[in-house]
Amino acid sequence: MLVIGLTGSIAMGKSEVAKIIAKHNIPVFDSDTEVHKLYDSRAGADLIRPFVPDAAKTDKVDRKIITQHVLKDPELLARLEKNVHAEIKRRRDIFIANARKTSAKSVVIDTPLLFESGADKDMDVTIVVSTPLELQRSRALSRPGMTVERLEMILSRQIPDQQKRQKADEIIENNSTLLELTKSVDSLLKKLKAI
Repeated sequence: MLVIGLTGSIAMGKSEVAKIIAKHNIPVFDSDTEVHKLYDSRAGADLIRPFVPDAAKTDKVDRKIITQHVLKDPELLARLEKNVHAEIKRRRDIFIANARKTSAKSVVIDTPLLFESGADKDMDVTIVVSTPLELQRSRALSRPGMTVERLEMILSRQIPDQQKRQKADEIIENNSTLLELTKSVDSLLKKLKAI
């Protein structure tokens, strides 16, 4: 079974590529969704409470409170991520094992911090979705609740696009229409024999 790591910096179109891939009935593990599920659970609250007690007063994690703390103490993010990444890796490993049991031809691990977390070492092939910087910033800043300060914090956690492109086995350029993006994704999946 081919294990594909899919990544791309914020607003590059990685989630759109994951949707296109999922239409081919390829199992996709969405790391962001798993983090949200974790934060909406008692297990997530228990994991976060030792670091940010006021963000885990209930059986859910208050993301806004975490963001406020992280903006004041950037080192807190590294401590949180170490624990959260370990739990997401555990869930990812279960997902891959279950896909193997169903004889899936390939799976996709969709994660924004693929290279930053070292998860790329667990992949057979890595794909980076990339778009020009001006387009990325425009897309990101048009998102609800996004500010320049928040965008800069997110970008500071992600290695620059150029470095991701150098590390990637494959690159999907996302600088045109959805139809062109779909064609690029489909072509790459065929090349990788993932479908």
